[in-house]
Amino acid sequence: MTTFNASSIGSQAGRTFVVTGANSGIGRIAAKVLAERDARVVLAVRDEAKGRAAAATMTGQVEVKRLDLADLASVRAFAEDFTDPIDVLVNNAGVMIPPLTRTADGFELQFGTNHLGHFALTNLLLPQVRDRVVTVASMAHHGGAIDFDDLNWQRKPYRAMRAYGQSKLANLLFTTELQRRLSQAGSSVIATAAHPGFAATNLLRPGRSRLLHTVSKAVTRVVAQSEAAGALPTLYAAVTDVPGDSYAGPKGLFETRGAPKLVGRSAAAKDAEVAKRLWEVSQELTAVVFPRQSLPRA
Repeated sequence: MTTFNASSIGSQAGRTFVVTGANSGIGRIAAKVLAERDARVVLAVRDEAKGRAAAATMTGQVEVKRLDLADLASVRAFAEDFTDPIDVLVNNAGVMIPPLTRTADGFELQFGTNHLGHFALTNLLLPQVRDRVVTVASMAHHGGAIDFDDLNWQRKPYRAMRAYGQSKLANLLFTTELQRRLSQAGSSVIATAAHPGFAATNLLRPGRSRLLHTVSKAVTRVVAQSEAAGALPTLYAAVTDVPGDSYAGPKGLFETRGAPKLVGRSAAAKDAEVAKRLWEVSQELTAVVFPRQSLPRA
């Protein structure tokens, strides 16, 4: 396949997709496209009212369930309540460059939501997953570093963009280690990742700085692709025949835009030892472990 777009996706009838953060942005677009292709799509969202509003714009079998990734109690409640088989879990939800904020469990918000929340959710749901786990990362992982001495920004001065880069690097390291564990367990399930390039989503709306808002609007107008285009790498990773631990992103203009393809990642994102250590630390922080039993077999 040389060019992938929404019309490339065949019927997904009989398949269930759980998409986190599907009330807006690329998650909403991905969920909408999958529902149009006859999939059962579960919008796992923090704000149920916004989730219902998004679902009302979609056709097909769409459900809304509450999930707050910044609260491990909510993650556990979602996993306990949702017991059906899942073909594809799409770890899409995320927060980007907020002021220093803590999750309900005391984690820095970006690391806690973008990584730890999805880490816990994936491991809790994994015995139900039949096909794959797709985790949405970012080009910002290139500027990320895993600071094991201060993962939650309790000692050093807070830098929101660096914290975001750490969380997105963690997404890729998580994917690598998850695939290693799945392969070691002889499971047929794969772990893969995607990034949207530079897409005009609500994550690009800065909060407090008027200057940042003005600059962001100007750059977005010139460079960014649409939410629909930004959702294509996620859809590509979710429904096409890709290998485990692969990474999909736009193929044009330094991966900022264009049709999706498999792309590379930073050297830091390929460090298997750091991936293993991050997994072990994440287990300790969340009290959730890899489920060694009841995984689909190859």
